[in-house]
Amino acid sequence: MHRTAVVGTALATATAAALVAGCRPGEATVNGRGQDRPQARASTSAPARETPPRPRRTYTHKAKPKRVAVRPPRTTAPPAPRRTAPRVAPPVIPFGTSGDRVRELQARLRALGLFHRNPTGYFGTITQASVSAYQRGHGLAVTGSVSQRTWTSLRSATKPPTRDELYPPTTLPLAKPDPRCLTGRVLCISKTSRSLAWMVNGRVVSAMDVRFGSEYTPTREGLFQVNFKSRDHVSTIYHTPMPYAMFFSGGQAVHYSSDFAARGYSGASHGCVNVRDKKKIAALFDRVKAGDKVVVYK
Repeated sequence: MHRTAVVGTALATATAAALVAGCRPGEATVNGRGQDRPQARASTSAPARETPPRPRRTYTHKAKPKRVAVRPPRTTAPPAPRRTAPRVAPPVIPFGTSGDRVRELQARLRALGLFHRNPTGYFGTITQASVSAYQRGHGLAVTGSVSQRTWTSLRSATKPPTRDELYPPTTLPLAKPDPRCLTGRVLCISKTSRSLAWMVNGRVVSAMDVRFGSEYTPTREGLFQVNFKSRDHVSTIYHTPMPYAMFFSGGQAVHYSSDFAARGYSGASHGCVNVRDKKKIAALFDRVKAGDKVVVYK
């Protein structure tokens, strides 16, 4: 066989072996010694794109800014103007006072039927209510206070009171006398007006305030007569003094009471007729005689 044929056969065999090994012709190189060494296999995948490397994220903690409340600057507001109430003229007769002018006020109101007591000289709640009634009926501001306008109006509507009208003997006006009081010498005692009138033949000689027994020890009513007098009497039951006592029904008598003088109508007797004016009962004691009539009625 020729040398050229042998070489061709060898090349063909090598080529076939290379194909079997997955190499292509021309991919093998001959080294300097004439030996074939396969080069590094090329990747069969698509070539990688040239992309710049992603920068590495770094996290830094940023402190949140603190919220600081911004307060508006303080400003001093000018003081509000003070409101002054309209000036009210002081009353010409103040509430809670006493005196002759109060008596005149009460007497004038009584003349109009607005004050249902005798003048006491004290300006209290009863007098205040009477003043309000007058103001209401005469188109005046209803305050219960005696302003100059109210006082001028009242004085023009009434006549000046007499001394007897200013200084009556009893707190309440005397009641209409019982018919049995209209003849003879009588101690005429009214439970309605809480008064005692010493009457002679139908005429009132003197009068005074009186107090009666409680509901448990009531003062008896009816026609009686004075049967016993005792100037410095002391109760044998209650052991209390009964000066200027004039007995008319058993143990019941007309007499002076220091308790009545001190406490007024907040207390009561044990059935007797109490008198609080010591001078008046002393004068009456000297006038009354045993056998004089005593009439107690409502």
